[in-house]
Amino acid sequence: MYSGELEVQAKRKAIAVLQDEINRILNAARELATLPDLMMKKDKTGIKNSLEQISTIEEEVENLRRKITREVADVGGLIMNRENLLNTAYTMDEIAGYITGIAFKLSNIKIATLKSAKLDEDITKLIELVVDEVYKLNEIIRSLNANTANAIELAQETQKIEREIDIKYRQATIKLL
Repeated sequence: MYSGELEVQAKRKAIAVLQDEINRILNAARELATLPDLMMKKDKTGIKNSLEQISTIEEEVENLRRKITREVADVGGLIMNRENLLNTAYTMDEIAGYITGIAFKLSNIKIATLKSAKLDEDITKLIELVVDEVYKLNEIIRSLNANTANAIELAQETQKIEREIDIKYRQATIKLL
């Protein structure tokens, strides 16, 4: 086996871990999307279960990030884009942390505050956009092995969704203030 073949295998293995990581983050985002509805129904058990599930997913993502870090360290110089892989893994770990933080903050908002400012719908739309963006990130990671040109196109779509999220977030902030 020559070094080029080893690099391809190492890269595939690293991308497989990234795919697993982003799938879990997508599950956390989907779980986050259920939180506003649970809050409006005042389902404390459901809220608690949702928070626990999101927290568990964050821990799993952190473990996967450690795994990819070890794997990239083991193969060392074989992977040309190892810094990019590691940066991606750490960024996804941060996204999982953000989702956990959002879930915690959201679960502690008084329902009366959400209803009086009519923020419940805005927050739901905002979280739906976040789920869409994480889904696009999932598609990008999956397309890295097969079609890198498609990954670039999907990245541009992700940026559009990100701008939409920023606009919705600012509108909700202004409404709250």
